Amino acid sequence: MELRQLSTFRGVAQTRSFTKAAEMLDYAQSSVTAQIRSMEDELGTRLFERLGRKVVLTQAGERLLAYSEKILQLAAEAVEVVRGASLYKGTLTIGAPESLCVYRLPPLFFEFRRQFPEVQLIIKPGVNSIMRQACKDGTLDLVFTIEGEISDEYLKMEKITTEPLALATSPNHPLAKKSPVNPDDLNGQNLFVTESGCCYRRMLEETLLSADVRPASLQEFGSIEAIKQCVMNGLGVTLLPEIAVAGEIALGRLVKLDWGGPDFTIATQLCYHKDKWISPILGAFLELTRNIVKEC
Repeated sequence: MELRQLSTFRGVAQTRSFTKAAEMLDYAQSSVTAQIRSMEDELGTRLFERLGRKVVLTQAGERLLAYSEKILQLAAEAVEVVRGASLYKGTLTIGAPESLCVYRLPPLFFEFRRQFPEVQLIIKPGVNSIMRQACKDGTLDLVFTIEGEISDEYLKMEKITTEPLALATSPNHPLAKKSPVNPDDLNGQNLFVTESGCCYRRMLEETLLSADVRPASLQEFGSIEAIKQCVMNGLGVTLLPEIAVAGEIALGRLVKLDWGGPDFTIATQLCYHKDKWISPILGAFLELTRNIVKEC
C-alpha cells in the first residue's frame, strides 16, 4: 500500500462518501474508487460496505483506519523533521466551541500569530464530543472543550481554567432583585438555552428535572449572542459561561442572579491524542496556552 492510498482511504472513512472524499482530496471520483479497489484486492477483504448512497467501514476497515492514522502521522512528522527548514512553520488545526472561540481564546490566537507568523492556525468551531472524536481520528491537532472534567483513554486531557456559569436575566426581570434564586423560582419561566448536547444546558435541565420544575418554555438557539439579545430584552432567563456575559453584566444590560441551587461550574480543557508527536509548533502552542489562558 502507498501513502497516497492510505490518505484516500482515510478521506473516504472520514466523509463516508467517495464523492466527498474526491472533492476534499481534489481527485476524480474514479481515481478514489480505483485506489480503494486496489487496496481491497491487495488485502483480500472489503474495506467499505456500499449501502445505496451510504458508505460504511467494515470491521477490517475499522482496524485499518487506526493503523492508517498512525502511519500518515509518522510520515508527516518525518517530513517535518527531515526538512527542518523552519521549526515554526506549518499548520495547526484546532477545534473549540463558540463560547471559547469568542470569549476566551482570542488573546491566545493573537499572541501566537504575533510570535509565530509563519504558522497557519485553522480554527474549527464545534461540539465537545464531536471535536474529541475528531482529535482521536487525527483530523484535529488539538481541541479545547468547555465541560465537566473528563478523562479518555485515547486522549491527553489537561484542565486549563475553571469556568463558572452565570444564571442571567434582564435588570427588569422579576427575578433580578430576588435573593437567592432557587430552582423552584424557574418554574413557569421562559428559559433560553444552547443547542442539545451542550454540557451546561444539560446541567440546567437535570437540575430542573430533579426539582420537578417545569419552565414555561425552552427556547433553543445555536448562537450565544442571539440568546443574550433575547434575554437583555426581557424575554427570559439563561445559563451561560460567565465569560460570555461578563461584558453585559458590567454595563448593566444583564444581571447575574444569586443562584441558590446546585453548583454550576465547568472547566476549559485542552486535549490531544495520547500518541501524537509534540512538534515544535504544537509544543509552543501548548506552552503559550498554559501561560495565557490561565491569566484571562
